[in-house]
Amino acid sequence: MNIHHLLSARFSQAIQAMGIEDAPIPISRSTRPDFGEYQFNGAMALAKKLKQKPRDIAEEILKHVELQDLAEKLEIAGPGFINIHLKNDWLSHWCELALADAQLTVEKQPTQRVVVDYSSPNLAKEMHVGHLRSTIIGDAVVNVLEFLGHDVIRQNHMGDWGTQFGMLLAHLSDQLNKSSVAETALSDLEDFYRAAKVRFDNEDGFADRAREFVVKLQSGDEQCLGLWQQFIDISIQHSEEVYQKLNVRLSRDDVMGESAYNPDLPHVIADLSERNIAVEDQGAKVVFIPELANKDGDPAVYIVQKSGGGYLYATTDLAAIRYRSKQLKADRTLIFTDARQALHFKQTEIVARKAAYLREDESYEHCPFGMMLGKDSKPFKTRSGETIKLSDLLDEAIERAGVLINQRESNLSAADKADVAKTVGIGAVKYADLSKNRTTDYIFDWDTMLSFEGNTAPYLQYAVTRVKSIFRNANEDLNAFRAKVTVESAQEHDLVVKMMQFDEVLEAVAKEATPHLMCTYLYEVASAFMRFYEANPILKSDVSEENRASRLGLASLAARTLETGLEILGIQTLDAM
Repeated sequence: MNIHHLLSARFSQAIQAMGIEDAPIPISRSTRPDFGEYQFNGAMALAKKLKQKPRDIAEEILKHVELQDLAEKLEIAGPGFINIHLKNDWLSHWCELALADAQLTVEKQPTQRVVVDYSSPNLAKEMHVGHLRSTIIGDAVVNVLEFLGHDVIRQNHMGDWGTQFGMLLAHLSDQLNKSSVAETALSDLEDFYRAAKVRFDNEDGFADRAREFVVKLQSGDEQCLGLWQQFIDISIQHSEEVYQKLNVRLSRDDVMGESAYNPDLPHVIADLSERNIAVEDQGAKVVFIPELANKDGDPAVYIVQKSGGGYLYATTDLAAIRYRSKQLKADRTLIFTDARQALHFKQTEIVARKAAYLREDESYEHCPFGMMLGKDSKPFKTRSGETIKLSDLLDEAIERAGVLINQRESNLSAADKADVAKTVGIGAVKYADLSKNRTTDYIFDWDTMLSFEGNTAPYLQYAVTRVKSIFRNANEDLNAFRAKVTVESAQEHDLVVKMMQFDEVLEAVAKEATPHLMCTYLYEVASAFMRFYEANPILKSDVSEENRASRLGLASLAARTLETGLEILGIQTLDAM
């Protein structure tokens, strides 16, 4: 039951009853508590259309709109805003519906098929901190879309092809000839890559052998492809271990590596050339894009094939668009990469639309994100200036969380504390990233992200465990709890209004691919719950049975909202901390 949709429908009916068709119905949340919970802001737009005073139109709307069941009070403010104060009786009714609904009254939407391209590590190396944002932001958005009922296809566009694989396969071939097994040789991909690079730069004849391997690989040599497949399988296993630790739901079945598009690349070039979309320029095949001309009027140049016949990322991305549109039947594609690739994807979309590789009604959205920075405001690296392995970062998060957990008083066993440290540490790293606006850079700070105060994962995880402890003390099952809820106090009112807005937040995240909106919302829910809990005792002896049951119902909804929201973000919760 989406209150925003409900209010929109009621005002739409009122305006139609006034004989006005196709009028905008702008409903927004009120900016101040004394303005109620929502505002209708359409009177001014109608005033221009009807050549009447906005306030007169607002008064006429009030005569027609039927909100007696929802609103305690409707009032006109300023030039014609209509403030909507929601009724406690209606909020109480919503609570009882939400308690009985696994989806917390969130409505499933008309299904779209959405392809989400995220994570996309290079299989020549282990995943590093630069892969964190794409991986967890993409996964959170996928979870939101699935919760709303969309048909989502994950696509892990892994870098599993290219000239560097010739160097790596030559080195792997030599290691296997020395009776080493592939799993042992590739147990540390970074060390393996460095060793191969040293040989490529310094060892006589090795660079020539590496180039021969590239030719063999690209020509489909069976022995070389077998060696390449071994390398890919073990590299993917490294990535899967990181995904499991991160609680990210990417699997081997979601991998669609660059190599998968190789058979279609000649067809893409032939098709673009035949239709004069791509033309020859200095031996290369290029598409000129006047839509992105420079200040002198020169069109942007988008190269789709090098002068030597080689293909580029551009070629592969066009083939990926063709595949997702024609084979996967995508209605919408979301691609999560850092902001430095924004121009490339803008050019790619323009070319794809010129070539009709995208349907007119098909959405293609590059979702750029900023960089993770150290406290020196430079890209986050080790003290020696090296890129940090993502697995090492996560291990350090668990270790740091373990130190903090051991400092807190608890009756947990050593094994339970280790489990809490893992859940809190991983959650802290993910939430610190997800809670920042996707498009901005952010400073990575251990102390802030692991704090049990403020807008952090530990604070929210602790809020959930606090409610669970209330239910243990009450000998009640939190998830199965049902009760008649009576919203009376101001704190109860504010908490319910905030919880009721869960579906609005989900829709906003799905539309804009911005998980930080969910983080902000969950912090607001937790804060509203704490205010409610302090002002409205639940288990004290002087609390009536009716009030006890009603407040337990509110506590159950708060915990379920927080737990569901965190689960959607890919962050686990605990029964005790």
